[in-house]
Amino acid sequence: MYGDAVRREARRLLEGGATLSEASRRLGVSRSTLRDWRARPSRPRAGRCSLCDDAPLDRPAYAALLGYYLGDRCISRAARYFALRVSCDASYQQIVADIEQAIHAVRPGARTFRVSAPGAIVVQANWQHWPCLFPQHGPGRKHERPIVLEPWQRRVAEAHPGEFLRGLFHSDGSRVRNWTTQVVAGERKRYDYPRWQFTNVSADIRELCCWALDLVEIPRRQSNAKTISVSTRAGVARLDELIGLKR
Repeated sequence: MYGDAVRREARRLLEGGATLSEASRRLGVSRSTLRDWRARPSRPRAGRCSLCDDAPLDRPAYAALLGYYLGDRCISRAARYFALRVSCDASYQQIVADIEQAIHAVRPGARTFRVSAPGAIVVQANWQHWPCLFPQHGPGRKHERPIVLEPWQRRVAEAHPGEFLRGLFHSDGSRVRNWTTQVVAGERKRYDYPRWQFTNVSADIRELCCWALDLVEIPRRQSNAKTISVSTRAGVARLDELIGLKR
């Protein structure tokens, strides 16, 4: 089966005046196949791969799904497809819906499944091309191997850092309330303040989180070996605005 990119090039050549023989030699496609394509132009297929078939990619949705994938995900090999699975806390139904919407936008026509587990919902979608869109897939645990974005992935995340951060923080992040006490005018007072935290064992993924926060000028710091924190009042407010609360 030929991809849509080959079909488009064949149509371009034939409409430009090339003969069937010339187009066949250039593309390696038989004359009879080219004749059929010319007589019955193909319609775009649902769920085409943006890399293999040169199909359009919903970039904001992909940026969010990339964040979810890096945060709490896996891709598993089946007999005829790959299964993308994203684990969610069962109490955050809006996040479950957000992941499903991102999958449907990235792969139009996709079917998603909700697999229940104790306290969790795993959103699953099957497709042959998930490794094309997520080349970070590989054997072993993600924190035991390098996680490096391809140049085209970095361009997407750089263009849509809010969506990318939403996927990261809504999968492996939390918004907590911290407190401290201070003595004011001889009286000890308690102060509460919110904080966003992103926790991941992979140093590469934590670095990607820091990179995205820097893109939107949100101050952050590494509060322990596995956690990136956004603690300033302005930083928390800005992140709230970009990614929304976890629901």
